[in-house]
Amino acid sequence: MLRALFRLLLCACAASMLLGCQTTPTGRRQLQLFPSEQVAQMGHQAYNQLRKQEPIAKDPALNRYVECVTRAVVAVVSKPQGGGEWKVAVFDSDQVNAFALPGGNIGVYAGLLKAARTPDQLAAVIGHEIAHVQAEHSNARLSTQYATEAGLSLIQALGQGTAVENRNVLALLGLGAQVGILLPFSRAQETEADVLGLRYMAEAGFDPRAAVELWQNMAKVGGDGPPPFLSTHPSGEQRIRALSEHLPEALERYRKAQASGRRPACQP
Repeated sequence: MLRALFRLLLCACAASMLLGCQTTPTGRRQLQLFPSEQVAQMGHQAYNQLRKQEPIAKDPALNRYVECVTRAVVAVVSKPQGGGEWKVAVFDSDQVNAFALPGGNIGVYAGLLKAARTPDQLAAVIGHEIAHVQAEHSNARLSTQYATEAGLSLIQALGQGTAVENRNVLALLGLGAQVGILLPFSRAQETEADVLGLRYMAEAGFDPRAAVELWQNMAKVGGDGPPPFLSTHPSGEQRIRALSEHLPEALERYRKAQASGRRPACQP
């Protein structure tokens, strides 16, 4: 029975993958089961809820600075996948963090400027977060989680054996799903966002070498992190190495942007 169950599960997963696979801007294949417009609406709802929980920074100079960098980066990318317009808000929080949600809402926490100390470094963060939206990583993560949980629910519903045996099988499959499926997807998405973000910031006229400096700063601010194998993000060293490999191409984009007059003059 268990073997037949796994065959059924594999067939269902294969059908989902064939119907829902899409290509990202870098050519990577990922599962996308939901309409982009639906995910964008979810992003708007999440952002509106966050706005009620987090205070907005009132410093006019800080808001102008972050707006300036963001405006320069979004000028070289298309509108958000799923519809909407790019907008940014600065949250009055010491968190060293930023995000961009489907639908185009970007959030920057004031604490991020501890690590993103220059306009170029801030542009690296903004570019990275925008890349998550443009590559529809939220859709892929929702789709992967949905497919994984649906598969585990099927096994739970159809599996036979004692209650203890079933719990043990589900525990093993749950761990396997997290380490074998969900986390590698997330690490792949982070690496892809780094590569795309490097491209965006360079095309906007920001020096892509600042991306490496940013993650060096992040390592100093963030301290020790989890082991790379179980982390949803690449380690700082892995990230810097991957960025360095793509720097020559990004520098060429940067030189062309500067020659064409894209020279952002954002002052912190």
